[in-house]
Amino acid sequence: MAFDAVFVGAGINSLAGAALLSKAGWNVCVLERSDEPGGCIKTSSDLTVPGFTHELLASWHPLWIGSAAYAELKDDLDARGVEYLNTDLPTGSALPDGSSVFLTTSLDENMAELERHAPGDGGAWQAMFESFMQNADLSFGILGTELWSPAGIGLGRQALRRFGRRGLLAYTGTMLSTCRDWLGDTFESDAAHGLLAPWVLHTGLGPDQATSGFMTQVIACALQLGGMPVPKGGGVRLVEGLAGIVRDAGGELRLGAEVERVLVSGGQAQGVRLMGGETIKAERAVVASVTPTQLYGNLLGASETPADLQRAAGRYRYGRGAMQIHIAMSEPPDWYGDDRLARTAIVHLTPGLDGVSRAVNEAERGLLPAEATIVCGQPLAVDPSRAPDGSWIVWIQLQELPAGRIKGDAASELDIGDGSWTEKLREAYADRITARVGRHIRNLESATIQRVALSPPDITALNVNLVDGDIYGGSCALDQNLLFRPLPQAPGHRTPVENLWHIGASTHPGPGLGAGSGYLVYKELTRASLPRRALARVPRVGQRLQQSVARRL
Repeated sequence: MAFDAVFVGAGINSLAGAALLSKAGWNVCVLERSDEPGGCIKTSSDLTVPGFTHELLASWHPLWIGSAAYAELKDDLDARGVEYLNTDLPTGSALPDGSSVFLTTSLDENMAELERHAPGDGGAWQAMFESFMQNADLSFGILGTELWSPAGIGLGRQALRRFGRRGLLAYTGTMLSTCRDWLGDTFESDAAHGLLAPWVLHTGLGPDQATSGFMTQVIACALQLGGMPVPKGGGVRLVEGLAGIVRDAGGELRLGAEVERVLVSGGQAQGVRLMGGETIKAERAVVASVTPTQLYGNLLGASETPADLQRAAGRYRYGRGAMQIHIAMSEPPDWYGDDRLARTAIVHLTPGLDGVSRAVNEAERGLLPAEATIVCGQPLAVDPSRAPDGSWIVWIQLQELPAGRIKGDAASELDIGDGSWTEKLREAYADRITARVGRHIRNLESATIQRVALSPPDITALNVNLVDGDIYGGSCALDQNLLFRPLPQAPGHRTPVENLWHIGASTHPGPGLGAGSGYLVYKELTRASLPRRALARVPRVGQRLQQSVARRL
């Protein structure tokens, strides 16, 4: 059977792209190797005990609600019963001394909260927010534009007209700053640093990496603007809604359909071959939501890609590992300290900026951090329907674990054995984490009904794109980010094979549930202003320029 477009993988980028193309009149097929769609959106009603709805991986949807894809699909999703709930208390941090600090959806409240911790920090927050919003079209535009394309060149020209040459250099310099430098230059209080620094982990970076200051500002402003929305009943509702748009338009979503090879003839993608031999033709596009390692190492043959690109894909770096811990509680949490903690969607348990930096450094040296940054999510603070009345769910994410083999324990407490994640080591490390959470939630131990921990290998088993438990699809260091994502040899979403497109967290604008890459490819595929070959010239020139820059770095 032939389709206009065939998508490999059924994550958020594929589902959104397929839904948008379906609305544009394309006949679309989405192929997923596992037995359920959604990619990193995995909702389970039986992970701990019946009646508790857990999100195994991704749980929070602010990027999706603010995305261009959602703006175009909202009416269709509303018609299919996808309802979003939100909160005015998206995040806060609980610090070791028992104090806490919060970020709300109100500018005035945020100014008052930060001023409470240090005179002048409230005004600094206002100045930061207003300055950011003056150029929000550029800042968000960078993350929502195909950079090596006419649109990307247009964005650069817009910035040049606005700032002038010197101003543009200064603006670019601020984009490259680290989270540590930006926080130190902007806020006086350690509390403000402890509130914002953990959020850089959600971008796949650490607080001492280039661009982490810019990304922290993006998230901070986005949280004030958009809160922390979740779909009522779980992320599966969004997945079902997107799949419904595809199917209602006559398209297909096939599960348990693993793609073995992208079929190429005359330098052009013609379709795919499944494990078992079945062939599915694609008349206009094959769109692969995979890692560069999979695309250039497995799905394409050596004769179909340049040798330097295959070598570069083989060297593609993956980031730190992650762990998830899911706890079902018989009653709501009794937090020590500020009563707002029980109403906050995501509470970071952290010793502050230096603590985040230290844990990242330990993980990148192959150590289990002694004091990890704990992302303590509380889905019922936003959506009470996810558990029986009077009960609670704690969703814990750890983003500072070694990639691959463990070399040691920074606290010198745990026996790491041969460095692999055994069940014993997984549970021992989860014990360390929940003991720390218990120092902030008085009734955590007594109210826990069941706990389930997922180690980095468990996470990889859930999604093949999450190599060694890297939930961000590859390191987001500068040489693999923005203009350079996924690879200098193949930037953006076009590939050397005509009609073959690359999307997913490994591609620009990177990880998250914003469906950015799926939307960008949808726009490219439905753009009719110029012939494809003419449009291809700008990215190719950009690729050569980018490769030249990369060699000089």
